[in-house]
Amino acid sequence: MSRRLVVTADDLGREQGTTEVIAELLAEGHVSATTLICVSPVAEAAAKQVRELGVLPRLHVTLTSERGLPRWQPLAVTGSLADQDGTLSADPMVLGARGEAPDVMEEAEAQLRWMRERDLAPVAADSHAGTLYGLHGRSWLAETLEWCARHGLAFRLPRDPEPYFGGPLPPPFAGAHERAVAHADALGVAIPETIATNRHTAAELGTYETLRDDYLRRLAALPEGTSELFLHPSREDAVEGPDGVVRSWEARLLRDPVWHGAIESEDVEVVEGWWD
Repeated sequence: MSRRLVVTADDLGREQGTTEVIAELLAEGHVSATTLICVSPVAEAAAKQVRELGVLPRLHVTLTSERGLPRWQPLAVTGSLADQDGTLSADPMVLGARGEAPDVMEEAEAQLRWMRERDLAPVAADSHAGTLYGLHGRSWLAETLEWCARHGLAFRLPRDPEPYFGGPLPPPFAGAHERAVAHADALGVAIPETIATNRHTAAELGTYETLRDDYLRRLAALPEGTSELFLHPSREDAVEGPDGVVRSWEARLLRDPVWHGAIESEDVEVVEGWWD
């Protein structure tokens, strides 16, 4: 067995700056996949761009707005997902406290339908801000996996979660994760071996080189099988606050010859998905 890696640029459609950077990286061949936020006002233009590139994005099921941007509206009835003004909260903890499973799945269905109506029939889905996993309150993993099975979608659920969390899961989460993996296998929903991303702030990292070294370490530690590395590349001025610095560093990393040299020297094969 070999080591394979899906290099994903998350958040296509978040806003114009991020969308432009991701489209450039796709055209340059520096990422092998992307995920689309359907509830954003930029989503229509983003969908057109990737269609022209011949790229099929994954559905980035989005149940919260983004801090620093005008709030997004759900595509389905608001129900328990939205505030009184009909927009999605920017706080995942608010969603985790009040979201009801039928509303969550209705919104996921609406977002999938939105993509299909634009000739972008995704073969996989994942969760923006991790809201489906129960990390912020209620979990909708079981319902999500059943929904994926009905539609023949793969799902971003790591078989081994430790590389993402940086160690063993706490007992309550560990048990829930084991049940979810078993449920995915029973349903035939394809999941990656593991997943990894940067979870540090610009202040914690200090420099671009620190971020690059962390990704190089993650690359070297990849297990056998197909894993996913998901990044959030953008321009610094497109994302409010220090997050913009980290996202610009990630865009720089994906073009860095040192990064590409490490992929080659580690004998890691970059692929489009973990489901094939």
